[in-house]
Amino acid sequence: MKDGSSRRRFRRIAIGAAVVVALAAMNGPALYRFGSEKYHDYKINKPEYKAANGKWDIVEFPAEFKQNTIHAALLHTGKILLVAGSGNNQQNFDDKKFDTRLWDPIRNTIKKIPTPKDLFCTGHTQLSNGNLLIAGGTKRYEKLKGDVSKAGGLMVVHNENPDKPITLPAGTKFTGKSNGKTFTSRDPVVVERAEKVFDPDTGEFVRNDPGLGRIYVEAQKSGAQYETGTQDNYRVQGLSGADARNTYGMAEKLALDKKDFQGIRDAFEFDPVAEKYIQVDPMKEARWYPTLTTLSDGKVLSLSGLDEIGQLVPGKNEVFDPETRTWEYTEGIRQFPTYPAISLMQNGKLFYSGSNAGYGPDDVGRDPGIWDLETNKFRKLPGMSDPKLLETSGTVLLPPAQDEKYMVIGGGGVGESQESSRKTRIVDLQADDPKFVDGPELEKGTRYPQSSILPDDTVLVSGGSEDYRGRGDTNIHQARIYDTKANSFRKVADPLVGRNYHSGSLLLPDGRVMFFGSDSLYADKANTKPGTFEQRIEMYTPPYLYRDSRPSLSGGPKTIERGGSATFSAQQASSVKTARLIRPSASTHVTDVDQRSIALDVKKSTDSITVTVPKSRNLVESGWYMLFVTDTEGTPSKAQWVKVP
Repeated sequence: MKDGSSRRRFRRIAIGAAVVVALAAMNGPALYRFGSEKYHDYKINKPEYKAANGKWDIVEFPAEFKQNTIHAALLHTGKILLVAGSGNNQQNFDDKKFDTRLWDPIRNTIKKIPTPKDLFCTGHTQLSNGNLLIAGGTKRYEKLKGDVSKAGGLMVVHNENPDKPITLPAGTKFTGKSNGKTFTSRDPVVVERAEKVFDPDTGEFVRNDPGLGRIYVEAQKSGAQYETGTQDNYRVQGLSGADARNTYGMAEKLALDKKDFQGIRDAFEFDPVAEKYIQVDPMKEARWYPTLTTLSDGKVLSLSGLDEIGQLVPGKNEVFDPETRTWEYTEGIRQFPTYPAISLMQNGKLFYSGSNAGYGPDDVGRDPGIWDLETNKFRKLPGMSDPKLLETSGTVLLPPAQDEKYMVIGGGGVGESQESSRKTRIVDLQADDPKFVDGPELEKGTRYPQSSILPDDTVLVSGGSEDYRGRGDTNIHQARIYDTKANSFRKVADPLVGRNYHSGSLLLPDGRVMFFGSDSLYADKANTKPGTFEQRIEMYTPPYLYRDSRPSLSGGPKTIERGGSATFSAQQASSVKTARLIRPSASTHVTDVDQRSIALDVKKSTDSITVTVPKSRNLVESGWYMLFVTDTEGTPSKAQWVKVP
């Protein structure tokens, strides 16, 4: 039996509980949210939590320096090039407002860079001289069906004259032989001469294979009555004599259908020292959404993309020579979807993971495999799980690069599909018979996952969305660190900002990782409010930077030859366990074929270390690298910038 004091205390507790219940009934969600947010903020800032999970912080730029960052690249000056172009904003495109920012994350200074063309959806890669090669971009924004007023589409111009090419100016008129409808070209086109074909046995002439040119044409007037329903041959107006006989057009349906983005041929180098764009010779093909990949000889392969008429470039790939700053076609024809993840292998061939970022037929160039550029032979690789869900997947060369193991992360269905994959798939390209095997699964199906190699041979995987462009409020506020040795994910602190389409990440020289961009289609779960571009930059500080100390690295040369060695000062050198050369990233559209982490041999003395660079040119491409060392706990030093000539 309770005494009076106990009864009074019980009554006070009961009344207090009733008041809390009543308040919760009136203000429950707000009260709970306030409490949970406060507790969450308290929890993620506890030293022991940060030491285990890391920490995310938002970097707020002044309003005048904010932009819709589509592309980002770490430069050897330590600054970061943030490229928007028109920033997926038609009004900016129409007004020719093209933006680039140069951000110094150490001094937190931002500089506006004059941007000569619309570099929205360009391609880029690091060059051996430290410049960033940038190629392609936007000539015209897409027009959705309903916004198209004039019927139009692709006209393929044939030239059957083997003696000379023919140039047709912008404004050339094409009249259908069957339908009688006339269409006008928007741009000039050069149609190469026909190729004479001879019998290989007799040497006798067989035929002329016509030269082909591709051009966008549209009706002279608006209206559905100017659409065509079937293929037709077209007479080219303004030609006479032999030119009129040898030159004609062919087109499929010319209609009021959606018109895709169109690319440009322009190419530039960004000079990190002069801090300006330098124009180089234009590509032979216009490209929007291309991939640039370094080859064995240091030249750069440019492939795929949408051309100047909004069609997938028909397998005509080309190579940039940094010495002459000019482009030449490759011998073979091979077509891939846009932004294909294609990387140089240690045997000089090219690995295509199947990852891509969105445009192209669902049955062309989507199988992963090994491509011999010299012979144009392509060997498909088996074992890929969710093979129909590789669009918007991420691909990363797992560290160290010598192991030549790649991971393909997540992905989704072609186009605006709602499907997404939880799979990771790993392939060992040094195996006798390479094939994909499943790695650890993600918690959710994930499009647009970001992955960054860390100096301790782990990989940070973060962000993405379950649906196309975050539709249905499906951004994934999760981050995990992949352990290459254990083949497992470990959950770490959740990012503060959702990231999907048009987002990316970069490893910085201080060991942190920068995240940028995101372009949600809608801003609400019901998909009724238009989304806005995410302009905030976010920094992730990994757990290894919350330890008591980190190795030091200083002095040493700025240049190390392949196969050569270099000595650097290092306090407590005895604690150093590994050394890595990490190539700086150039990231866009879940595509970053530059990043790789190369293991170096290490010799230690009392207060210095000596590292040796591997001899292989295909493994260690020419250019600037971040040199990190890590201690026995996996804590990295700050990076030293070194150049491999």
